[in-house]
Parts: sequence; C-alpha cells; structure tokens
Amino acid sequence: KPTAVYEGETYYFCSEHCRKKFTSNASEYLGETQVRTESVVSDERRYFCPMCPGVESIGPSTCPKCGMALEPAITYQATVAAEYTCPMHPHVVQDHSGDCPICGMALEPGTVASGPDEQNPELEDMQRRFWLSLCFTLPVFFVAMSEMIPGRPLESIASTSILAWVQLALSVPVVLWGGWPFFVRAWNSIRSRNLNMFTLIGIGTGTAFCYSLVATVMPGVFPATFRDESGAVAVYFEAGAVIITLVLLGQVMELRARSRTNVAIKALLGLSPKTARLITADGSETDVPLETVQLQDRLRVRPGEKIPVDGVVLVGSSSVDEAMITGEPMPVTKGAGDQVIGATVNGKGTLIMEASRVGADTLLARIVQMVAEAQRSRAPIQKLADVIAGWFVPTVFVVACVTFIVWAAVGPQPAMAYALINAIAVLIIACPCALGLATPMAIMVAMGRGATMGVLFRNAEAIEVMRQVDTLVVDKTGTLTQGKPQLVSVSTAPGHEEYDLLTWAASLEAGSEHPLAEAIVSGALARGFAPGEMADFEAMIGKGVRGTIAGNLVLLGNLALMKDMAIDTSGMETQAEALRREGQTVMFVAAQGRLAGILGVADPIKDTTPAAIDALRQENIHIVMLTGDSATTANAVAQRLGIDDVVAEVLPEQKVAVVKRFQALGQIVAMAGDGINDAPALAQAHVGIAMGTGTDVAMESAGVTLI
Repeated sequence: KPTAVYEGETYYFCSEHCRKKFTSNASEYLGETQVRTESVVSDERRYFCPMCPGVESIGPSTCPKCGMALEPAITYQATVAAEYTCPMHPHVVQDHSGDCPICGMALEPGTVASGPDEQNPELEDMQRRFWLSLCFTLPVFFVAMSEMIPGRPLESIASTSILAWVQLALSVPVVLWGGWPFFVRAWNSIRSRNLNMFTLIGIGTGTAFCYSLVATVMPGVFPATFRDESGAVAVYFEAGAVIITLVLLGQVMELRARSRTNVAIKALLGLSPKTARLITADGSETDVPLETVQLQDRLRVRPGEKIPVDGVVLVGSSSVDEAMITGEPMPVTKGAGDQVIGATVNGKGTLIMEASRVGADTLLARIVQMVAEAQRSRAPIQKLADVIAGWFVPTVFVVACVTFIVWAAVGPQPAMAYALINAIAVLIIACPCALGLATPMAIMVAMGRGATMGVLFRNAEAIEVMRQVDTLVVDKTGTLTQGKPQLVSVSTAPGHEEYDLLTWAASLEAGSEHPLAEAIVSGALARGFAPGEMADFEAMIGKGVRGTIAGNLVLLGNLALMKDMAIDTSGMETQAEALRREGQTVMFVAAQGRLAGILGVADPIKDTTPAAIDALRQENIHIVMLTGDSATTANAVAQRLGIDDVVAEVLPEQKVAVVKRFQALGQIVAMAGDGINDAPALAQAHVGIAMGTGTDVAMESAGVTLI
C-alpha cells in the first residue's frame, strides 16, 4: 500500500488518493498548530513503461505488455501543496482540483511531473459522455425530424404521444447524465453570481427538457395556446439533447488542445538524467535516484554523462556542452571552482562536483516552471473579455424574456409554445459555445493555407495576434545564424602554406568530438586537405592539443597554450583581434616552436537572414537580437545585419524578462528562437515563432513553427 515519510515518521494509507491528500497538507491531518513549509517526500519509487501508458509498479520490473524494463519516474514537485489554477483566469488558485468559479472550466495543476503521458481525467470523462450522448441523440434527432420526411413514415407506425415517450426515454441519459457537469457549473455560476456560458447552456437545455417532460407526462395541463392544429403539445427533447452533445464535442476539442500544453514541460523534465553517481563519506560510489540527491552531496560525472544537478566542480576539468541552456554551440571549459548546470552534457573529462541546487531549485526546474507559468498566462485582452461576459449573460436573459413576451402576444398559434421555444433559442444561440464550435472550422482554412507555405500555426490566437506584432525579439544562434560552427578563415604566417596549416590541424582534431574540432576537420576536407598520421597526442584541457605529425611537434589551441609553450604570436595578434571582432573563435597553430598561422571558427549567418531583416524593417517591425553568446560576437553579428538593439549574455529567465519589458511598454511582442533556452521566452511572448530545425521543446512552446 502507498506510504509517505514526514518528519522522519512513516505513514501508511489505504489508497494513492488518500496519500496525495495527506502529502498536500500533512500538518492539517496531524493536528499541528503551525503549518510547516517542508515538503513531504514519499519513499515510494514508482516505475513506468516508456512504451505502454498506464503500466506502472512500485520498484523496478518489466512491462507485462511489451517486456521492456520499466523506467523510474522523475518529478520536480518540491512544494507541500499542489496548486490548481484556471487556464483562462490565472488569478484563480486553490490547493485542490475543481471548477473555476468564474468561467466553469476545470482547474489545471500548476506543476507537471515527467513519466508516462497520463490521460486527462476530465478529457476521459467528457469523451465517455460525448460518445454515449451521441448514440442516444442521433435517434432522438431522427424521430423529432421525421415529420419533415415525405409521407411521415414514423407516424404511420406510432402515434405522436408514443413518439414523445420514445424521445423522452432516449433523452434522459443525454440530458441528466451527459449534461450533468453543465448543470452543476450553471448552478455554481448562479450561486456565485459569476454568470458564464454554462449558465446559458444549463438554463436553455434545462428549460427545453423540463417543458417537454411535462408535455409528455401531463399534456392536459397545457392551455390551447400551447397546442397545434391537431391538439398535440409539441416537445423539444431533440433541442436539449443535440445542444448538450454539441457542447460535449466542444469540450472534448478544447480539452484535447489544452492537454497538449504539457508536452513541452514533459520534454524539458525528460532532459534531466534519472540517476546520479554519489560519492559517500567512506569514498565508495553508488548510483542513486536523482530525487534523493541532497545539498552538498559529492557527485562524480563521467565522460559523456549529463550533469545531474546544479553545482560546483571540486576536482577535474572537462569541456561541457551547455547549448541547451545558452543556445551556443561552443562548449565551455570547466575546472575546479566553476559552476555547472544540471542536464548539460559533460565532455571527455571526469568531474567531481558538489550539489548546490537540487529539485525545484535547479535551473532546469526553474525553466520548467517559467514555461508552465507563461503557457497559463493570457494576454491583457482577456480582462476585457471577462468584463464583457459579466454584462453579456444578463443581457441575453433580458432579450430572451422580451422574445417570450412578443411571441406570446403577437405570434401565431400555438403562441405560448412558439414563445417558449424561441426564448430558449435565444439562450442557446447566444451561448458562446456556438462560436467555439465554428471557430475551429474557420481556423482550419487559415492553418491549411499557412501549412502549404511552410508556416505551422498551433492555435487561432497566434493567427489573430500575429498581424498586430510591432516588436520581434529574435535569438541569434540557429535563427539568424546556422547554429553550427564552421571554419571560415585561414591565415598563414610567413614561410607556411595553407596545405600545411590545415593538414596539421585536421590531423590533430580528427579523433575529437568537440564541435570546434569537427568544424576544423570538415573545413579542411571541404578544401581538399585530408588528415595525416599523428603520434604522441596530448590534450590540454582548456588550452588545446598537441601531437607529432611527420616528425614535427604541432600545437593547436588558444593564446594561453601559445604562451605556455613560449610561442611568439605578436606577428598575427592584430589579425587575430580583427577576427574576434567579427565574432570568430581564433585558434593558433604552431610547428617546431614557431607560429604557423591562425584559424577562425564562427557560426555563419544564414544566407536568407539579411533579406528577411530588410523585409521586416519595411513592415516597421522593431528588431531586437537576444542571445546567450558573448557581447563581442553578438555585436559583430548585429553590425553585419544592421540590428541596433542587442541584448547579449542572457540566461533563459533573463530572456523572459526582456520579453516582459517590451510587453510592459505596450508593445505586441513576437519571439523567434530554436533552442531549449528559448522555450520560456517563446511561451511568454504574444506570439512565439520556432525554427522547424530547432528543438521539439521550442516548437511545443511556440505558437508558430517555420518549417
């Protein structure tokens, strides 16, 4: 049975539901007078199948369906109480699930845990109600409309009263079971005086059903003004059943769209490693689940592994790929005392680190939270919609009452019946769900047209807001540039040839997986120079490499390496500095104790970028370049493209702050990017634009994807 540990004490529960209630507010159930802020940590270790959703176990096992090994779940839920909020009204927050008191929508959890893609319980419920209601509504609709079929075949089989009883029997499960959530929400809206679309649905369909029920069971209570020329009282079971079924369809469509907003968050959570290599007090090492890592734990990060949590390097040095955070392809050299970030990828060195941030405090967890908050936020126009809705529903009721009075006074016979059904029609037609069903059909046309042009829209809001955009915040790497370093310049010292320079450099870097090494080797091969034989290879972390090629001791690295080896670089320093100002990473090549030349590696600007920037300027779009790269490189790229507004050396949370800053000035902001580090800003912007060649997380966070 489920268990949980709180204050060092183990508690046992009859079900998972009860355990969750306890962990959400343990102090209340234990009768403590002071609410504690510590999190409740479960000693359960749940494992899930990556291929078969719904398969889980306590402890490691294999999937009974596909035979795969179950994987442990990861969660960054580190707060005592889960928060549930309304996607339309973010200020509505409570510590348990339920419906929004303003609009009636189901509240969504404020945090998302990785693991299997669990089905949305509300979506499952609405789908069941829709399909069962559809099965009953179709025959109700056919019976009600049969009088329009030439010859009226059903009336020759059964009388009008019998057909009314058939419609009643078929409508009861639709209205009373399928529509029950709508009636509950309608009653809550009336009780709380927050009238919404469910108020209209509940009163409209409820009135139609109740009127028809009385007309079927006790037709004699109706006066002549309710009867047609044959003396029968008309029933409108199909009106209530069809409307409820259509509203259920709208709810299913809406919930499916909303459930996809968690895809980006789950993808981000999945970036983190599942285990960490813990070094214990006696020096032994063991792999432990990531969520058990505590502050100040010593961890070993082996070559090629992901760094488990944020921390500080104690021993060792290595190159770390931080592209998922900074967006920059150049790895960063880390040594003792340097900060490292969880989920970034270690290179070929071994690091021993101390954990400084774990769980919800890590940078990745904070990015997850920012994406979740940005996705739940809505544009300021939503406030205007709320104000209008407060007046809209009472106005509809007034119009419905006027409709009833006019039809009853001057309408044809049966006047009262016409008056009632037309008053109900006003309530139903005015219901916003009509727009909710029509809009997706209209949007499909716009989305289809955009798709043929390589522009994918995630939702209607992106299409609507896009034309109002006046500020474009654009990421540099992978958006304006190609996102992959290339060898762009080769300069030889007097007495050396380009052939020697590139052959030596390619030979030294041929076996390396470093992005700069790949750029040099690819550049040499593209110029027709192949790597040669090499011996006595040695890598000097943070400085460069050296080896013996055709009897020559060759060095390749940065200025620090040249100084350590007493190589005179003064003859090419001016040229090297000019390349740096152009945004290039400069590496020196030396042979036999003398400088042979310099290589410049950079992330080239896309061929199509200048034309795109010019076209945006003609549309009077203010362009802001936003990047985690160095200010020197960023300014070099901006100068070549004529971009005046540059914000460099920013982390993901700072990118969000920049977007918010422009939004606070009243500008309609679009954000264009392609990396994981861009995801929070893409979600925060009025419209996020992702590159189709970028990460899945970026595309899930954006409203528009360019393929």
